[in-house]
Amino acid sequence: MKNDMIKSIKIVIGSLILIGLLSDCSINKSKDEERTKDTADQPPTAENNGIEIQPQSESDTLKGSLKAQAKGKIGNTTITISYHSPAVRSRIIWGGVVAFDKVWVTGAHLATSIEFDQHITVGGVKIPSGKYALFTIPGKEEWTIIINKDWQQHLADDYEPKDDVVRLKVRPETEQKHQERLRYVIQTTDNNDNEIGIYWEMLKVSLPIKVSELK
Repeated sequence: MKNDMIKSIKIVIGSLILIGLLSDCSINKSKDEERTKDTADQPPTAENNGIEIQPQSESDTLKGSLKAQAKGKIGNTTITISYHSPAVRSRIIWGGVVAFDKVWVTGAHLATSIEFDQHITVGGVKIPSGKYALFTIPGKEEWTIIINKDWQQHLADDYEPKDDVVRLKVRPETEQKHQERLRYVIQTTDNNDNEIGIYWEMLKVSLPIKVSELK
């Protein structure tokens, strides 16, 4: 009788251990599946600096404003732009999501940063190599592009005009193709008309760039 009781107890304990192990496996599997699902929704990154946004006419399934980067060379100068890229998602952008006549981070979340590894000239102003913030003030007919010393800030919450390095008035252009996600492109041409193109929705804004030597 005593041996039978011991056997029964062992069987019960073994069953409880087995149930516990199966429960742990099920929980871990659910967590793994959730992590896999989350990862599947995220785009690949390049050294965690952000993806290069491509021409995109259709909306995507990715959520939020993607961490993005545009990098290129004008002459021997390397230009790096780091930003967060929001999507249109059938919203009214100009005068809606982006207010007219107010300083805009020209992206989302943190201030958009622009970095030059050599000196450049923007709007006739020579700018030393370094890292800056890039803001804009969108208007219906005219935009103001701003390069500002304070690149470490949330949106334009701490923007100070006194820290502006250069302000340049430009006219936006209407594009023929829709650009779903905000996209920066560093562009050069054969006739040396260098620019940074900002594309979103059906609009393009250009910032002319020249390589320069500071004296």
